[in-house]
Amino acid sequence: TGFGRLLPRASDALRTGACVIGIVLSLTALVQGHRPPNVERIDIRLPGLPASLDGTVIAALSDLHLGPLLGSGWLEARVDQVRALNPDLVVLIGDIFDEPGHSQDGFTDLLRQISAPLGKWAVPGNHEYYRGIGPELFQAAGFTVLVNRWVQLSPGLVLAGVEDLTIHHRRRSAGDPTITKDPVGQALEGRPPGTSILLSHTPWEIETAAAGGVDLMLSGHTHGGQIWPFGYLVKKRYPFLEGVYQSGRMTVVTGRGAGTWGPRMRLWSPGQILHVTLRRS
Repeated sequence: TGFGRLLPRASDALRTGACVIGIVLSLTALVQGHRPPNVERIDIRLPGLPASLDGTVIAALSDLHLGPLLGSGWLEARVDQVRALNPDLVVLIGDIFDEPGHSQDGFTDLLRQISAPLGKWAVPGNHEYYRGIGPELFQAAGFTVLVNRWVQLSPGLVLAGVEDLTIHHRRRSAGDPTITKDPVGQALEGRPPGTSILLSHTPWEIETAAAGGVDLMLSGHTHGGQIWPFGYLVKKRYPFLEGVYQSGRMTVVTGRGAGTWGPRMRLWSPGQILHVTLRRS
């Protein structure tokens, strides 16, 4: 109402209506934020995937933001969800730990309960960088961290991981001489032939990864906007906001994340655990 200058006769009703709508949306966001994340089942067809790996299941989690708000009880339920999927491969795609000193032992003990034939792998996110959390915490949970490097999971299947690109771009803009000039290129360099999967917390450098021969890129970071209508603003900075995209022959999957950042609120953007099944094209 422009401080009552616009539509003065209706200003009281408009203000009351705005308060009611705000309260209803806030309560809805709190309810949705406290619900368990959905399991999103996605089939990805990959050219060159060995026949022996057809049907391989990946459980991918990002943005757990474990800390005082999302504690051991919440994580235990997420571990049960992942174990129920019987995955062949489990990956953590950054922003897993939000408080370096908060219940670390409890978190790592729970994450150790997850097992997978092709291993458990992780890449860091921007919050790990902010909190000074190194690979040791992931390793204590039984996860191997991939930072600008690759590993051959099986003949014909390569998994690569890259440092958080948000932090990389910020440090590069600040003129940090110690950063890697091309983290995606370094992560893919010298890998053997076969299907390549790239883990990147931030869904950036899409064209670089596609040009490097990546077949599937898994990302998080955006939370799908988390609270409507902020997704419209987030999409301007992160065009691959959420869902499945195609860039040339490469498939990009950006998850909304399992947890929340800040308040336990989500509005029209529910939490998510990715259940990705690899299919031979």
